[in-house]
Amino acid sequence: MKQFYETDPEFMERFEQFTFREVVDEENQQLNDTDRYLAILSSLIGCQGIDAFRLMLHEALEKGLTPVMVKEIVYQSVDYMGFGRMLPFLMVTNEVFRSRGIPMPLEGQATTTMENRLEKGVQAQIDIFGEGMRDFYKGGHINRWLAANCFGDYYTRTGLDFRQRELITFCFLAAQGGCEPQLISHAQGNMNLGNDEAYLIRVISQCLPYIGYPRSLNARTCVNQAAQNSKKEEVRHALYSDQSVSKR
Repeated sequence: MKQFYETDPEFMERFEQFTFREVVDEENQQLNDTDRYLAILSSLIGCQGIDAFRLMLHEALEKGLTPVMVKEIVYQSVDYMGFGRMLPFLMVTNEVFRSRGIPMPLEGQATTTMENRLEKGVQAQIDIFGEGMRDFYKGGHINRWLAANCFGDYYTRTGLDFRQRELITFCFLAAQGGCEPQLISHAQGNMNLGNDEAYLIRVISQCLPYIGYPRSLNARTCVNQAAQNSKKEEVRHALYSDQSVSKR
């Protein structure tokens, strides 16, 4: 970004101060380097920030993100962005890897076969979202594709664990906007895996300079809604449990 210090010095003074100092160092809003760069790269794919992605990819690799992690972000984005919007990021990733002497293809990470991808995908959905997902795939061909393709083909891969995969999915959805129902669901999925409300607010905070205030504020609203839904569900379970005990 050195060129902009010559052409746009006043902008860069404020942008750098906010993005790389205030946001990164904000008290109680910090993330470890791995999660921060997983979130930033995913958000840049979500908002289609291809040039910023190229810049931040170099930094992410220098800060410890492995080439496998980067490729897993890009691969998984195809289910949330579609091939048309994912492809430029795959091409840029390959370009950056070549420039850094990273050999390709990388070691394979697939754990499913064409025969068991549906079964394994359904189990991944259950592990993340609960027993209510066991028969979800039976609701039509798109539900079946979601289980077999999105979860069976990608979530089951090594390189990232379920917690990290739900994190990047949250960022894909938050950054592209217009996916609030899905964002609430995946905020809940994150919470189920230990990425609690406070953690997701930290994620949004670290991504804000890259996706802007409107989508960040919308994402925060979705996180709040997911947290409220969780509390209601906890109360409902407690109520039914109390009723069960009282009837004995």
